[in-house]
Amino acid sequence: MLHRSRCLNLFASLSFTVVIGLAGAPLSPAKAEEPKPIRALLVLGGCCHDYKEQQHLLTKGISARANVQWTISYDPDTGTKHLNPWYEKDDWAKGFDVVVHDECCSDVNDIKTVEKILKPHRDGLPAVILHCGMHSYRTEGYPKSTPWFDFTGVASTGHGPQVPIEISFVDSDSPITKGFKNWTTANEELYNNSAGKLLETAQPLATGKQNWKGQDGKENQANAICVWTNKYNGKTKVFSTTLGHNNITVGDDRYLDLVTRGLLWSVGKLDAAYLKPATKVLIDEK
Repeated sequence: MLHRSRCLNLFASLSFTVVIGLAGAPLSPAKAEEPKPIRALLVLGGCCHDYKEQQHLLTKGISARANVQWTISYDPDTGTKHLNPWYEKDDWAKGFDVVVHDECCSDVNDIKTVEKILKPHRDGLPAVILHCGMHSYRTEGYPKSTPWFDFTGVASTGHGPQVPIEISFVDSDSPITKGFKNWTTANEELYNNSAGKLLETAQPLATGKQNWKGQDGKENQANAICVWTNKYNGKTKVFSTTLGHNNITVGDDRYLDLVTRGLLWSVGKLDAAYLKPATKVLIDEK
């Protein structure tokens, strides 16, 4: 009986020690939840550009830099009058965190159609507008004032020749361009600021300068703001750049860095958590 009593006491003591040890052991830290990818819609197509290639340069380039996944609506029509079919949907912007407008359709000018495109942005959906997106949707009021100009943050009516653009960054405090160095593009188009300035709702980030010799032998120079942000309808963040005509620019690391940071800024996620490559490029990619 004495031996059995000692065994029971020893077992109880060991059990107590094990329980205390487990209770005092530090718990393994829970794995931090990965942030959800930004869901972006790229709308592109229309006149004058190699959109078939640029859709891949943009989406792959940005997803290699940031946690952004894409749906692409590429319209192969090469005219200026064709509406991108994506906009035919009543809820065309549903489920997206940001829309990148890279279409070139100046003669799509039905005001009801344009208002349908603008409504999600007027309600707060962030946007990025690239190159010929600035020259689209020329409704009544063009060339002075249109609903689309209010959205982009600039009135622009044309561009100069395809020669290099000297880019100078003018806002060193902007989180988008902070640390960027001035650079010169390959042949590009510099869009004008036809009113001589941005809208009051917009903030310049970079200017562009072109120099070229005309057919008459005279030296010419053009200057215009080519990168900026806009606060649309008092609340919506919009990042815009008129750069991006040729593939060599769209595929340039400096251009992709700029557009990536502008996109992240527009959705309020320009931070280390999102400046990491996405696990895939397309939302529907298996």
